[in-house]
Amino acid sequence: MSSRETKTDVILIGAGIMSATLGTLLKELAPEWEIKVFEKLESAGEESSNEWNNAGTGHAALCELNYTVEKPDGSVDISKAIQINEQFQLSMQFWSYLVNSKLIRNPQDFIMALPHMSMVLGEKNVAFLKKRFEAMTKNPLFQGMEFSDDPKKLMEWIPLIIKDRQSNEPIAATKIDTGTDVNFGALTRILFDHLKSKNVKINYNHSVQNMNRASDGSWDLKVRNASGSVEHHQAKFVFIGGGGGSLHLLQKSGIPEGKHIGGFPVSGIFMVCNNPEVVAQHHAKVYGKAKVGAPPMSVPHLDTRFIENKKSLLFGPFAGFSPKFLKTGSMFDLITSVKPDNLVTMLSAGAKNMSLTKYLIEQVLLSKEKRMEELREFIPNARIEDWDLVVAGQRVQVIKDTQAGRGTLQFGTEVITAADGSIAALLGASPGASTAVHVMLEVISKCFPQHSKEWEPKIKEIIPSHGVSLMKNPELLREVHASTADALGLSEKERVYS
Repeated sequence: MSSRETKTDVILIGAGIMSATLGTLLKELAPEWEIKVFEKLESAGEESSNEWNNAGTGHAALCELNYTVEKPDGSVDISKAIQINEQFQLSMQFWSYLVNSKLIRNPQDFIMALPHMSMVLGEKNVAFLKKRFEAMTKNPLFQGMEFSDDPKKLMEWIPLIIKDRQSNEPIAATKIDTGTDVNFGALTRILFDHLKSKNVKINYNHSVQNMNRASDGSWDLKVRNASGSVEHHQAKFVFIGGGGGSLHLLQKSGIPEGKHIGGFPVSGIFMVCNNPEVVAQHHAKVYGKAKVGAPPMSVPHLDTRFIENKKSLLFGPFAGFSPKFLKTGSMFDLITSVKPDNLVTMLSAGAKNMSLTKYLIEQVLLSKEKRMEELREFIPNARIEDWDLVVAGQRVQVIKDTQAGRGTLQFGTEVITAADGSIAALLGASPGASTAVHVMLEVISKCFPQHSKEWEPKIKEIIPSHGVSLMKNPELLREVHASTADALGLSEKERVYS
């Protein structure tokens, strides 16, 4: 049974952090535009944006060692860390604007100040961390970072990790107090509540089945609603922000830019501490170094989290494998994503990534006791009864042909846009949510170039550093740091720890 046909300016597919961010930005830039959202689940932020499905690290590259690479000459390349930090500053400015404009009432509902730390074991890793610290602290973006290999100082910083440590192995850490814990699920829900108040029609339990180009260049979407009826909706612009579900929808669009792209799903498992006494002894996000042969998304970290106004402690992630592209997806997602145009790309990726496949199989087969052994590298006296397993979200890593060869696995976020800017799709994973504002500004500049002059003053009002390198403008950087810390309640005097 087919029901009515409607026309609108913008359709956002998926009610996650990306659609929430793009919708909010567009409502500020073009308040008169009509926007519709289609989400196949019952509420917003239930897949990768959900607080239990991602690490909640405000990825500012303060602690993630995979963003700083040791070069063959022994020096440390921090260019990726600089890029990610600058992108995160855009998100902080956008959220501050929403707070200052009274569009968000209480920032502590979604963001808390929390030290970000890197910790390493072994002489070689300690030497690397020191070099990384020296390279980063020369840059104004990373001012305030401290380094220590003194057990007394480390006992002050991370008592749970240092206490009862028997090994004489060298240990060192860096610490920076300007890190954050972000509840992206809460933020997503806050933004969709705001969009609803701006007359954005959010359709839950609506699944986009297909899409076709109409003769006037707009897009015709076939949508199945909660009762099983089919609706047809037309829009001038479509954004596919359906997390792991985006690849299938991109393929259905038929745009040439979506060809020769595949996806490889990786699931995550965290251990969560159920003992409040243990949780109370740790107050930081502490990132370690990935094991040799492990993919970048599997960097072990011990994180304080603030979820539902309660302090939690998580350790992970352990990788897992499921052929589903979403937690609520189908066991056939992987196989149905293989098309004639990406078959060679996918086969090439399989041949190239045998070590990753082996790693994932090993991870899937880990017993709880084996996972405890990895946790004990962080918490020497960790007890099995204090920890439970939580299955996190599915991530679909992009596979595409690059200069590095066919079927290259990408560990990042990718935006695919049609040449005419009428449709954009977001694929990939971390640092995704943290850099949502940067990514959505990229979508806006690629898809609406005709409005760039008209919208630029408003974008500058929302994000004062837009188009400017903060690293090269230390004065503006200081202003941005002070104003965002103040607006988001992250200033030292305002910090509230529960």
